Amino acid sequence: MTHSIHDVGHRPAKSWTGFLSLGVVLALVCLGFSPQPAQAAEKDKQQVSRVIAKEMTAAQKALQAGQWAECIKNLEAAETKPGLTPFDQKTIYYFKGFANIKLNNLKVAQANFEKSIATGAASPEDKASMTRTLFSIAASTNQFQKAIDYGKEMADAGSATPNDLAIIAQSYFQLKDCKNAGSWVDKAVAASRKAGESPKENLFLFKLQCASDASDNAAMVPVLHELIRLNNKSTYWNTLLRIERQDERDDRNTLMIYRVMYNTNSMNVDTDYIEMAQLLADAALPGEAQAVLEKAIATPGVLKEEHKERTTRLLNSLKVRADADRKGLSSFDTEAAKNPAGELGVKLGEVYYGFGDYQKSVDAITAGLVKQQIKHLDEAYVYLALAEVQLKNFAEAKRTFASLKLVPNISPRVLRLWSLYAETVGR
Repeated sequence: MTHSIHDVGHRPAKSWTGFLSLGVVLALVCLGFSPQPAQAAEKDKQQVSRVIAKEMTAAQKALQAGQWAECIKNLEAAETKPGLTPFDQKTIYYFKGFANIKLNNLKVAQANFEKSIATGAASPEDKASMTRTLFSIAASTNQFQKAIDYGKEMADAGSATPNDLAIIAQSYFQLKDCKNAGSWVDKAVAASRKAGESPKENLFLFKLQCASDASDNAAMVPVLHELIRLNNKSTYWNTLLRIERQDERDDRNTLMIYRVMYNTNSMNVDTDYIEMAQLLADAALPGEAQAVLEKAIATPGVLKEEHKERTTRLLNSLKVRADADRKGLSSFDTEAAKNPAGELGVKLGEVYYGFGDYQKSVDAITAGLVKQQIKHLDEAYVYLALAEVQLKNFAEAKRTFASLKLVPNISPRVLRLWSLYAETVGR
């Protein structure tokens, strides 16, 4: 069984939404480029030639007035003059690029800036500024390879931001180069965290899509863990838990997976509710099984018509057993208190949990743990922690979940899932 990204409910953005927009391109250019008067000396004392002084002065005035077409007209006149120096050409193309950006002629502006750099007369600062602008233009116009090339220049120079690295990753993803996309995703995530920022969700979706397309469930799992840590969405839990469940053959472990699914609100198929209820019934927990089925019935759109009769029959039988358990709680409580072993106390706590009496569940399981001699220590810790979550004792719940690491022979899969769940508790 393989899983498509459709199962997750989100696809990586096909556009640059969240990473870059035309408005950002304009802002980058405006911030990185401040036209100077035509006759002003730069840091290296270079000046435009006298032969184009008139045209450059007129172009400068047009820029200041926001007359972009007029500016370009004067720059094109300057371009026709004989004997232009590389610095003259660099400045003309530089100014034309700025004006064309303002006119939203991005491809034309791109050619202008590329020619400006090609003159070899740009200062290091100007070259860096134009490279960033070219990167932004390439990204916003879906020129993926060019965006990669300019982005790598910035990365090599140490000037790339986490967002720049994300754009490089997305460019590789759009080119269907999953290997390099994954590598740059990792760089972008690391840079974001180093800067004290949360990585963008889309970054992980690139890796998830690649793994899904390759039918590589093993590669999907760690990415889903990252996404859950990032935003704890039930859709990611659902996909992760279905992957984990598909090759699980032990009923106790399967029920543990269902418990995680139920408590993360990621159970959305009626057959999952039904199977969980049956497993709980087999574990002598009819009260909790009843609650699970009642939630399936109450949740709009979950219970299919063809399963209603079967579900109703199962629910009715569970109600009979749950009522019997409820009536016997007092004697069960007395028996558990007298018993020197902790097994009965833990079972009592699990029954209380199923009936929604979380404080009594905590008390009974805690007393049982003190006595020890418990058959399934992992279940004891899970129910104790879940009851503490319901009571909003999140710190205690996290400590209880951490105790699962001490349980001999616990399923590594079960331990991973509850550890991940514990990370989200209280959020």
